[in-house]
Amino acid sequence: MKNTHAVVRYAGDDYFVAVPPSGHAITLDVKGDRSNASGPLELLLVALGGCTGADVISVLIKKRQQVTDYFIEVHGERREEHPRNFTRMEVRHIVTGRAISADAVAKAVELSMTKYCSVAATLRPTVEIVSTIEIHEEESATSA
Repeated sequence: MKNTHAVVRYAGDDYFVAVPPSGHAITLDVKGDRSNASGPLELLLVALGGCTGADVISVLIKKRQQVTDYFIEVHGERREEHPRNFTRMEVRHIVTGRAISADAVAKAVELSMTKYCSVAATLRPTVEIVSTIEIHEEESATSA
């Protein structure tokens, strides 16, 4: 079992500075109406998008898909009462490229969500995670 270690230090005025195992500091703003930095729950959305995105692009490259652009949108729904935890997250994979196989993208997303993405596995017991896929064909450059 691999252990990881992060340190979060109060910096005053509802700011925290977090240092994850990589050593790269992250400023957190927990005063929601100010929003000068990301809040902890926002980082959960980013973590899920980054984790599944890394898996999906890796699988698509191995499958020799010609991806020219790829981004992930993550939308979270939270409870109204405290604790205001996420109850559902929608992960939208938007892939652009040439002759992209819808089956290859679907399989890559499925592998990420069911096998590889540690963030999804951590959230899944209490959060419903729904993935959707959107594929755009990149138009060929035409010579004038």
